[in-house]
Amino acid sequence: MTHVRLYGPAFVFPGQGSQYVGMGKALCNEYPEARAVFDEASDAAGADLAKLCFEGPESELNRTENTQPAILTMSLAVNAVLSAMHIKPVAAAGHSLGELTAVAAAGGLTVGQAAAIAKNRGKYMQEAVPEGKGLMAAILGLDAEKIREACSEASSIGVVSPANYNSPGQVVIAGERAAVGKASELCQAMGAKKVVPLAVSVPSHCMLMAPAAERLKGDLEAAGIKDLDYPIASNASGKLVDKADDVKDGLLRQLTMPLLWEDCVHALVMHGADTLIEAGPGKVLSGLIKRITKEAEIRNVEDAVSLNTTLDYLSIGCKISPKK
Repeated sequence: MTHVRLYGPAFVFPGQGSQYVGMGKALCNEYPEARAVFDEASDAAGADLAKLCFEGPESELNRTENTQPAILTMSLAVNAVLSAMHIKPVAAAGHSLGELTAVAAAGGLTVGQAAAIAKNRGKYMQEAVPEGKGLMAAILGLDAEKIREACSEASSIGVVSPANYNSPGQVVIAGERAAVGKASELCQAMGAKKVVPLAVSVPSHCMLMAPAAERLKGDLEAAGIKDLDYPIASNASGKLVDKADDVKDGLLRQLTMPLLWEDCVHALVMHGADTLIEAGPGKVLSGLIKRITKEAEIRNVEDAVSLNTTLDYLSIGCKISPKK
């Protein structure tokens, strides 16, 4: 698809792993727009997401079916505050779960629809692979082609493939535990600087997620995704999309295909994004983006302090006082 090149900020939304107890509390205390998002999302997800995010316990927040709607809600709360400050992105992207957040931020889904889908997405992913059967590992400092070769060889004993092309020198692989272990050994033998098994219970972005994708398809069709107000970068293709059918297709394909985060970042920059604002908990994406491109400034917003710092950078006339 062809987009007119614009110049301005783009929003990037984090995925699972960025959560922490206390996220969103300061923002909700000071901005009613943020609290409204938490209220709407909690009603739709059938859970008190504010209490979960603000107070935990960590063990509950880290359960996949809780983590996903919690991060999405926190990120959409940030988006609502930025919108109230008249900060409109020229495009957006999200890492894994964050792509669903980006769809909602761009008007394809309501907050409530996105929160309900996020909860089910986490549940479907957790139920697709029995506990202990799957594994993900980060391969550091090895050429992507060699990682693909290692996965291909290890596939003789089970499912394993590249799952996340996160940044130069960092590729995550996923699949069945034995096959991921074999591929990891092969990567080390090929000269990988480090192999780090990840503390996740779901092997995302590989063919083991096919049952989850099939279940998610029904939810997305029932929700009726709308065309977007501005384009987002699809994890599955690394290209910008804004039409409802393409958006839905991307959300489904990314569950079973590698996540092309480097390509997504480059697509935003090529579209004219001169500032990438990580909207949501933590700075995981900011760290990855620094290794992907030098052509855009990177900022994050997760509380009033980081909001004002970002507003200052964007040359808004003066700091905007929190609304009581």
